[in-house]
Amino acid sequence: MEGTLIESTKIDKATKDRINQWLNGNYDSQTKDEIKGLIKRGKEDELIDSFYKDLEFGTGGLRGIMGVGSNRMNKYTIGMATQGLSNYLKKSFPGEQLKVAVAHDSRNNSDYFAKITAEVFSANGIKVYFFKALRPTPELSFAVRLLGCHGGVVLTASHNPKEYNGYKAYWKDGAQMIAPHDKNTITEVQNIKDVSDIKFQRNDALIEIIGEEVDSKYLDMIHSLSISKDAIKRQKDLKIVFTPIHGTGIVLVPDVLKKFGFTNINVVEEQSKPDGNFPTVVYPNPEEPDALSLALKKAKEIDADILMGTDPDSDRVGIAVKNHKGEFQLLNGNQTGSLLLNYLINAWKDAGKIKGKEFIVKTIVTTYLIDKIAADNGVKCYNTLTGFKYIAALIGELEGKELFIGGGEESYGYLVGDQVRDKDAISSCAFIAEMAAYAKDKGVSLFDMMRDMYVKYGFYKEKLISLTKKGKSGAEEIQQMMKDLRNNPPKVVAGSALIQLKDYQAQTIKDLKTGKETPTNLPKENVLQFLTEDGTLVSARPSGTEPKIKFYISVNTPLSKKEDYDKVNIELDKKIENVINDMNLK
Repeated sequence: MEGTLIESTKIDKATKDRINQWLNGNYDSQTKDEIKGLIKRGKEDELIDSFYKDLEFGTGGLRGIMGVGSNRMNKYTIGMATQGLSNYLKKSFPGEQLKVAVAHDSRNNSDYFAKITAEVFSANGIKVYFFKALRPTPELSFAVRLLGCHGGVVLTASHNPKEYNGYKAYWKDGAQMIAPHDKNTITEVQNIKDVSDIKFQRNDALIEIIGEEVDSKYLDMIHSLSISKDAIKRQKDLKIVFTPIHGTGIVLVPDVLKKFGFTNINVVEEQSKPDGNFPTVVYPNPEEPDALSLALKKAKEIDADILMGTDPDSDRVGIAVKNHKGEFQLLNGNQTGSLLLNYLINAWKDAGKIKGKEFIVKTIVTTYLIDKIAADNGVKCYNTLTGFKYIAALIGELEGKELFIGGGEESYGYLVGDQVRDKDAISSCAFIAEMAAYAKDKGVSLFDMMRDMYVKYGFYKEKLISLTKKGKSGAEEIQQMMKDLRNNPPKVVAGSALIQLKDYQAQTIKDLKTGKETPTNLPKENVLQFLTEDGTLVSARPSGTEPKIKFYISVNTPLSKKEDYDKVNIELDKKIENVINDMNLK
């Protein structure tokens, strides 16, 4: 190996050992040449970041930058993950003919990584249902359940930048893997001591191509959940603008909208073609206003009623509606989630379907306005840790005992009905359009519905602050920030005294007035929540999928009448700024 690396004092021994393993192991010559090139050019930081650890399952599975190295997405990390998962499936279901479903999104290399995944599964004697072309993530979840699979994998990095790819692993219930399965799979991966332990030899006899037949059943299932069919008939020409942002949404969103009865669907042509380079956006993320700028332009041109945009694998959706001034306004994930769940609960209520066993689910960092809406309508609202896999796990736990209406999280992911066990932008688009048709049929806008909701339950406003800290040093900095917040919590935030501290790692809820501690009754997670006397809530959470620490700020106050919306909105903005300043979150 080149001397540059040997002499480097910056690269620790464990990282050097991993690099050596790749240079001297049974890896292809192209991979070795890329590593040697990095060494020759003195790219120490890149080498450290590529090899300082192995990729691990986070809240969204395996996810990372594409390239060579143990901490990168490539043929070998994909192969090891699939071999480890194959080994674990065999241990979990001894003597059974194992079956899995495999899908991929529009990202660069997603189709190649999906092919590698299918090859490794088949080489291990596992039957693979392989989607013949790109498909949305929620359809993979549906297919696992439909086809009686033991697991599934979708190759996607969701809304991450184009340099990323990912590997979401699903269990037989169609939900992303959680403990103990995710940890056990990682153990199996770690037990693979040599790359030659990965079986790459494809078995064609075990790979079955699937496509339209699953699409058809998936769309039928979503349509069967529709509640306001008459309103849609009357408002079938509702002007809808849709953008898939170069992703998989183009495959099924227009189809599901047509199936629901909508006839005026306007796709943003510049973003309609699947493309892993995402040429019209910096980030293919409907949470980013820039990602929906072309859709907003089209919406203004045609005076649309509703605008919707999905991320590359179609598990998230962002929307824009016309506000009280006639201007298009992007809604955040909390606003859309509150509107959607409020609509679903009330539609169920109007249809006489609320019997006392119904429930919704959200995450601990999603607006507590939803809890108030549920309580007011006699519906249970459960809170889970962040990550839709926890919502799915609870749906599974309560199956047959209680009836799931819908769920969601602030990061633009929602689910209607329980036949999919992941966030589902395909069904969400259908029901957001149905909700818009229902509102129009009543002579109001979605924005009016939102203001009325605030008058009834209080005006809740949220803001997400994401601080990016890249690489190994960034990970260490994030750990230190959490340690400091845990050991020295603020006493006052935005002029209001702190009254409660929830530490999900310690699994305790501490009343700061009495000192009394109660359990969170949730699994351990490195999250802190600070609640003040006036109802301000600040949550601190290192991301499980990105090099970020996230702060979720929620403030609220009564709204006496909807005409006061602008004035109160400004007051809440100021309050959020005070929280940011007090907690030094810039």
